[in-house]
This record gives sequence, C-alpha cells and structure tokens, in this order.
Amino acid sequence: MSEHHGKVWWSELMTRDVPRSVDYYGQLCGWTFDAMPMPDSETGYRVANREGRPVAGIMDMTGMEQLKDAPAHWFTYLAVADVDAAAKATEAAGGQVLRAPWDVPGVGRIAIVTDPGGAAVGLMTPAEPGH
Repeated sequence: MSEHHGKVWWSELMTRDVPRSVDYYGQLCGWTFDAMPMPDSETGYRVANREGRPVAGIMDMTGMEQLKDAPAHWFTYLAVADVDAAAKATEAAGGQVLRAPWDVPGVGRIAIVTDPGGAAVGLMTPAEPGH
C-alpha cells in the first residue's frame, strides 16, 4: 500500500439525477457503466468504466440530509496507508472527522474528513492495490 499513499484514488459524482449524469458522461467520456445496488437508493451506485477499467463512480445524493443544500459535485478520495491514523492526524492538524473510518467490503477502509482549511475529502486505505 505504501506505493499508493498520497495518490488520488477515486472520484465520484454526487448528483440528484443519475440517469442524466450517466448519459452525459457516457457521451462525453465514452464511459460505460456497471450498476451496483445500494440500500436506500432507487438508482443505486454506478461505476464508470473506460477501456474495461473502473475510473469513477456516480452516486445519488437524494435524501442525504447532510447534503440537502449542496449542489451536485465531484468528490475525491486520497489513498493513505492507514486511514485510522490519517483520521487522527487530521484532527491533530486542526481538521475534522465528518465520518469515522468504516469498511466497504472489497473496496477498502474509508473516512470522510475536512482538512484544516475546511475542504472535505475522502481518505481511503484500498482493499487491494490498483482498482
């Protein structure tokens, strides 16, 4: 994992119109999409693929109370060697842990934080090298 530490690992679009986003990015970028079911979501999660490799995700943020006033946006995840240690280091540096580390089977361990300046970012210890 140390070779991936600090890399931009994943980007996901948070939107309220998944079908329209899938159509737009499919045409714009040539992406194809795999659907992943998600609890409490009618549209699920879409994994965007390019040349047979996953490159991004699209997630429906409808009903997410913490994002009720947020516009659609891209969200970035950075790879870290130890997400639990990175969350603690974030707090020590003056940032905030918005969502404590949790496990996503087959994906990795994730935390949502804000940096000391207030910018939100995801931190992730990937389950496997590459993606």
